[in-house]
Amino acid sequence: MATLFELAKVLRSKNSGPFEVTLDLLFDSDEIYQRVKSSGKINKETICDLYNLKEDQVHHIVFFDQALGIKITIARDISSGSVGDRDVYGAQQHAPLMKITIDEAEMNSAEDCSCR
Repeated sequence: MATLFELAKVLRSKNSGPFEVTLDLLFDSDEIYQRVKSSGKINKETICDLYNLKEDQVHHIVFFDQALGIKITIARDISSGSVGDRDVYGAQQHAPLMKITIDEAEMNSAEDCSCR
């Protein structure tokens, strides 16, 4: 079992305008990217659970095969820079992603499927 913290080369977050945050997961090998993608762990349900969101607050989950990356865009609770905003740049929002685990069985099953 491995966490995204161990598997991803880059985990980051940033503003995507004043009302959204984008979470980026970037990998340095096609094999690892495909394993994570085919595990099915990166989905609306997981993101809603991690960030305590409703499904309509997860605006996009996009897999960019050519870049070995995953982009997730979620709604901000409070617009960037408003009173009560604790992270004006949205730069500290990626931490919950680090704990997502990919089981060895899920990683091995990715090798058996045609993911490309």
